[in-house]
Amino acid sequence: MAKRTHRLCLPLPSNRLGLYLALRHWCSPGQRLLMSPLSADEILFLVLAAGLRPVIAPLSFDDGNIDVDAVDLDTVDAVLTTNLYGLPDRVAAFGGKVLIEDVAHAIETSVNGRPIGTFGVAGVFSLSKHAGAGSGGVIAVERLSDLRALERDRDRLLQPGVFRKEVHSVLTSAGRHAALSLNMVRPALRAMRALGMEEEREGYRIAPRPADLLKAMECAPQQLPAFDSWVRADLHDYRARRGHLSRWYQSRRLHALPRQRSRRIAGVSALAALPTVAPAVRRHLDQPLFRVPLLVYGRDAAIAELERHGVATGYLYDPPYDGYLPEFTDPSPEPEVARWWARHVLPVDPLYAHRALPVVERLIPAAPPMPPRRSSGPASFGIA
Repeated sequence: MAKRTHRLCLPLPSNRLGLYLALRHWCSPGQRLLMSPLSADEILFLVLAAGLRPVIAPLSFDDGNIDVDAVDLDTVDAVLTTNLYGLPDRVAAFGGKVLIEDVAHAIETSVNGRPIGTFGVAGVFSLSKHAGAGSGGVIAVERLSDLRALERDRDRLLQPGVFRKEVHSVLTSAGRHAALSLNMVRPALRAMRALGMEEEREGYRIAPRPADLLKAMECAPQQLPAFDSWVRADLHDYRARRGHLSRWYQSRRLHALPRQRSRRIAGVSALAALPTVAPAVRRHLDQPLFRVPLLVYGRDAAIAELERHGVATGYLYDPPYDGYLPEFTDPSPEPEVARWWARHVLPVDPLYAHRALPVVERLIPAAPPMPPRRSSGPASFGIA
């Protein structure tokens, strides 16, 4: 990862722990953090755990990322990008702000030849997405002093690893890859659900439990353990120290990425020819995206049909954060695009485009939302 980013890199048991460390290191409790409303549940809880106020950004229709033209950056203290499904945020537009890049979906994405994750003060990568290593993360920074401080904070939060659980994690990840390769997605998903290996959800989000969340927020800011029951969703050992087995497996999976690049790009190109594809995908045909977002009617039925064709979906973020936990966020001044994306997006793995195409080429494009009525300047966010 240091060779990829030309930065100093710190290994972590998860991307989510790295994001918390970065938020705590570069931001102060009470500050206002601009963030996308479409991302994993645990990211919102990490922001709250760091004592920050989530300021929910309007989204661009083209790519589902922050619409920079619709925000007033003077009203926020820092920015957290998402790079949704690997499509890059407009990182150059956030100059002058503390910028933390969530690169979970974008380990292979670059802008003008420069890797995403190298534009802000920190880039936080995941080894469980593109690399498919089951768990693991990396935080990349420029300054040695920051790296050392982050390392100390990481070590204070790490929990002892359990070898039995480490073996289980590696075998589960390897089993997922085998199920995909052998076109056994449906029986694998049925087995995971029967064994309780997937977190219970209300629709596509985990149960927020606002009353319990308020109690957790009464703790001193930056007390991550108080938020464990939310942050650990689908990765209960997100703070557990990893041993030699996990590091060996992560290294093997990471080194396999270059061999997948051409196949992934070919899948992006095939899916980009569909009328349902998000417009920005066609501008990034050279990027090995994590997922190709299609915007369709009848998404739930399409997901079930894709499973029958050996394609797992996942990575759906519905509703947006300001609909999921409205009392804990500053809402977007223009929420329509985010709601529309959350309701209609169907992320397809380009590695399995050949399996997905018989299903998705029959889907009908969702009618785009009405453009927001804007004043002459960018939207301002009210201070709660």
